[in-house]
Formats: sequence, C-alpha cells, structure tokens
Amino acid sequence: MFETNWMGGMGTLSRLSDAKTRSISPENFTGEKGGGARCELENGSARAAARDLGKGWKVNPYIRIEAGQTFEICNIEGEGMIQHIWMTPTGNWRDVIIRFYWDDQETPSVESPVGDFFCSGWGSYAQLSSLAVCVNPGSAFNCYWPMPFRKRCRITLENRSPQTLTYYYQIDYCLAKVPEDCAYFHAQFRRVNPLPYKEVYTILDGVQGKGHYVGTYMAWGVHNNGWWGEGEIKFYMDGDTEYPTICGTGTEDYFCGSYDFENPVTHDRYEVFTTPYVGLHQVILPDTLYKSQMRFGMYRWHIQDPIRFDENLRVTIQALGWRSEGRYLPLQDDIASVAYWYQTLPTVPFPKLLDRDALEVI
Repeated sequence: MFETNWMGGMGTLSRLSDAKTRSISPENFTGEKGGGARCELENGSARAAARDLGKGWKVNPYIRIEAGQTFEICNIEGEGMIQHIWMTPTGNWRDVIIRFYWDDQETPSVESPVGDFFCSGWGSYAQLSSLAVCVNPGSAFNCYWPMPFRKRCRITLENRSPQTLTYYYQIDYCLAKVPEDCAYFHAQFRRVNPLPYKEVYTILDGVQGKGHYVGTYMAWGVHNNGWWGEGEIKFYMDGDTEYPTICGTGTEDYFCGSYDFENPVTHDRYEVFTTPYVGLHQVILPDTLYKSQMRFGMYRWHIQDPIRFDENLRVTIQALGWRSEGRYLPLQDDIASVAYWYQTLPTVPFPKLLDRDALEVI
C-alpha cells in the first residue's frame, strides 16, 4: 500500500511512493519546491560572511529571535507528516518554548521548553542515542517522532529571555495522504519544585480522546541524601479513579534499569546508559561549592509497547526514598517531565505553562 511506504522503517525503505519530500529551514522558510537558497544577500543572516560569494551560497542559515518574540518556524498547508526535526539552540534552553498546532487548532498539541522536549531539561549537554530523540555533539537536538497532519502544521518558538537568540533548524517532512487511523502527536511539559510532602507527581492529566501513550522524559533533581527512585508510576485510563490499570514497581524499573541504576561491579556510582528505547543518559554530580544537588535525566519510549486508551488518561509517579528502620521517605524533589502521546483531536487545553522564574533551573 502507498500509505505505508512513506511512514518510515527499514522494512519499507525499498518501496516506491508518490509522497513529496520537502524541508523547511531558514534557507527555505516555506519548504516550497525549488524554494531553497533564494535569499538575497542583503537580507541574509550571514550576509557578512557571504559577501564575497553572493546569492545562492550560505546566505541565510539561521534566524534571530528577538526578546519576547514568537517566531513561526513552520506553516505547512495540506496533508502530510513531519519526519525529522533538527535544531541547535543558544541561550537558556528553558527560555524558549516550542509549540505545535495541528489542523488550524488554536490550542497547541505540543508545548514545552525546547530543552525538555529534546530530553535536555537541565540546560547542559548530555549525549543521547534513541529511536525517537537524539542529542549529538555539540548540543544538536534531533526528533524522529512521526507527526501526521491533515490540513495544516504550525510550529512556533517563543523567546522568553531578555536577549536576542540565534537558532538553526531544519524540519523534514513529506506531503502525502494520511491514513484514517493515524492519530496526532502530542507532548506536554510539567514541573514542580519542590514536590509537596506526600503528594504524587502528575506527569499527565486531562487527556480526552482515543489514543496511545508513547513516552516519558524526566529531569529529576534530588533534595535529599540517599536513593530517590522507589516510587511507582501509575496509568489511570478510561474511567479509572482511585486505582490504576497499570502500576509499576519502582522508578528505575519503569526506566528499564534496576538496583538504583548503580554500576553492578563497583557499586560506587550511577551507570549512565542510552539505548533505542530507554536510558539514564544524564547524571549531574554535585561539586564542593555551588552545584550541591544530584540531578538526573532519563527517558522511556513506549514504541514497542504503547499504552492505549479509548477515552481518557492520567499518569502519575511517586517520589520515594528511604528513611530509618527501613521505611519509605516521601521526597520533596525538583521534578520536571515531558509526556509524549498520540490521540484524536480536539486537544484539551493544557494547564497554563509556568512563568520564566518558575521554569528556571536553580
């Protein structure tokens, strides 16, 4: 079938398709056929560097986003699918908010700080190799989540910082008929610092529609000594109230590790790992002066095991450590997350995004 040929995967790579490949970047803002490298020298962001070469060379490879400005980096009309996004940011990665709008919705289906969306919530580089997201030297963000749309796709970047920021990006997509059973990609950021005592952390809530949950990224900052990952993740779906349908057995278990993510030979350190579906790809160690907290970045992609729901979904995780006499300790940590899922439209409006100070890594 034509409809499966352009959706990716090695198994269909040899099959021909009538899909039309396009790409958006500062060198071709609209992605139109034959529209690349047309920027006049005097209008180019790199006009000084290209002054001896002229139009058609590397004249406009990046954008500048003014303080307080929202810049539309993508506006595609028609039917198709986003297949890959590459981006390299400057400034504080929580100061820029990325939003995706499907089919002329006024409500975004994706809303997150850029760093967290690309599994880099602590604002510092950590290499990551997975099927859905890659972070490569030096701090190049890549996303491979397939994102279908039927009428329009809009993507914006909001600069909340007081400085002008430079962004390079490329959005690779195709124009093609989208199968009827394709749902729309969603991603939602949340952060609580500190988590109130004996409260659970909510990763996702308020989802309405039919769909499937496909991933979790967490930036977890620990405020106590000792192990921090005894808490269980829970998925409440399709009318679950007090008790969930899916209940995990521990934080490191959900992220497909075990025994505190420790090195099993030396037992003296966390063992960083990054795999196609899961990873503890970032461990930020404290120093003896200013960086006093342990901080962790980890991801879990439900690509092989999506969590399907028919009507609604809520996802929570406990924050538990240990205290004296073998008792659990409810933690009051700095926890941020991005939930990734697919669902039918319309998108229920997300909770209001925190202000700049509330997002700051402190």
